[in-house]
Amino acid sequence: MDQGLAISVLREAVLLIIKLSLPILLVALIVGVIISLLQALTQIQEQTLTFVPKMLAVFGVLVLLLPFMLGSLQDFATDLFNLIVIKEVSVAL
Repeated sequence: MDQGLAISVLREAVLLIIKLSLPILLVALIVGVIISLLQALTQIQEQTLTFVPKMLAVFGVLVLLLPFMLGSLQDFATDLFNLIVIKEVSVAL
């Protein structure tokens, strides 16, 4: 495997990780900001209040996006395995 191909595969892997984790992180961030604003407005400073809504929101996003995430990972793995097979055939020739 030459350097250009290795860099390309790593670049695609990092982009896939970002694409799959971004919706989860954004939902956790948005819910956290909303809960923090509500706490500031109501003067309720309970630390455990932020965890339950975040956990529920992240779980809901995971349930909704799991088919997309698994499909993306499966496509990447299939492309990677096909690349390995093509490289083995070209080395054998």
